[in-house]
Amino acid sequence: MIKFITETADYLADKGFENPEIGIILGTGLGQLTNEIEVISEVSYNHIPNFPTATVEFHKGKLIYGNLAGKKVVVMQGRFHVYEGYSLQDVTFPVRIMEKLGIKTLLVSNAAGAINLNFKKGELMLIDDHINLQGSSPLAFKGVENLGERFTDMSAPYNLEINTKFKSIAKAHNIKLHEGVYASVVGPQLETRAEYRMLKIIGADAVGMSTVPEIIVANHLNMKAAAISVLTDECDPDHLEPVDIAAIIAMAGKAEPNMITLFKELIKSI
Repeated sequence: MIKFITETADYLADKGFENPEIGIILGTGLGQLTNEIEVISEVSYNHIPNFPTATVEFHKGKLIYGNLAGKKVVVMQGRFHVYEGYSLQDVTFPVRIMEKLGIKTLLVSNAAGAINLNFKKGELMLIDDHINLQGSSPLAFKGVENLGERFTDMSAPYNLEINTKFKSIAKAHNIKLHEGVYASVVGPQLETRAEYRMLKIIGADAVGMSTVPEIIVANHLNMKAAAISVLTDECDPDHLEPVDIAAIIAMAGKAEPNMITLFKELIKSI
């Protein structure tokens, strides 16, 4: 893997990805942040050596480098998921590339379902902690100790300083920002009523199919990490309606401007 990481990072450096400071992963239906970037270089995933390729139709599949709020950023427009058939090592490979390029801070977004019924669709949730229900770990492979501490501490996987700033920014801009626990499942099927009840019992406030693997690897690499969920549906097992993916994508787009404000203002402050 070290060989692949070096090869991929060298390729991107040759494409002009020079001294980036912040990495950003954009989730389902959350690609509009790229409109705020002064783009210096962009590369499709399928042109990057050793990179997976996004197979979900609403994930664009580009790595973008440029200026955002006065900082050099690398943005993943589209991410990878276990449900696409990738391993957790594939899913998190881009995080290792960002770190190799020099990034010290990782910001992640996702679309999620609200388990906590005090949270409403169209609102945002700052992730304070998570529950990994993906069945394995992106660190569970031979040789991981050559890339970082095998037994990575996860007592505080989401950076407290960044989360505090997010909350201050939200208050200043009158943005409703909940704080809670995100459960990451495999998918791609949505949850049953019984599964939603289970998730509530074990302490989840929101559920999705991403983010946790990337956060684990960010901590493995000693990066500062933070994540925000855009709540796209309300998962009430007693009044559960059939899922409408188009409606979920539309809700993500509706809520996205608030997320963009939070990310931009945070980046200014780093």
